[in-house]
Order: sequence, then structure tokens, then C-alpha cells
Amino acid sequence: MVHSKTKTSFYRRLYVAHLIASGCNTVPAITKKTGMPRRTAQDTIKALPEIDVMCEFVGATKDGAYQIVDWGPINQDWLLEHLNIIKDVLGYPASS
Repeated sequence: MVHSKTKTSFYRRLYVAHLIASGCNTVPAITKKTGMPRRTAQDTIKALPEIDVMCEFVGATKDGAYQIVDWGPINQDWLLEHLNIIKDVLGYPASS
């Protein structure tokens, strides 16, 4: 099934926020886990405030990491319940 760019962009942001909150919280870790290009991972993190998810970088440039400060309107329980659907839409295996 083909999904709109709006849906895939939104789901990508949700998934990246989930990864950050789950400890996969650096650009290299996200790219390794998802296979997305480095620039896409960076742009997705930068775009999180557009859906009112506040994310900040903590630590030094070389060994710091991102953390979710505020989930805004996103219900984390809903996200966890629908994680496999989100991954399916993005083309990621359910087990990853």
C-alpha cells in the first residue's frame, strides 16, 4: 500500500522520537537501527518541534545524546500500541 508523504513524515517523527526515548538517542545509532540516511535522521530530529515534541541535545558534541523533554500532544501509550503499524508503514520490520 502506498502512503502519503504527510503520513510517512509524521510516522517517521514518531518513530525517531520513540527511538530517542528508548535509548537509541544518537544520529549514528538511529541510522544504524533504521538504515535511514544520516541527513534524514538529523532532519527528522530537527523537525520534532513541528509536532510539539521537544527534544534536546545533552552533553558534548562528540559524546552527547538526544533526549525527549516533552511529548506535547503525543500519547506515548498510543505510540507503543501502534508501533508495529508505524514500522510497517515506514517499511521497517516489526522486530527491529
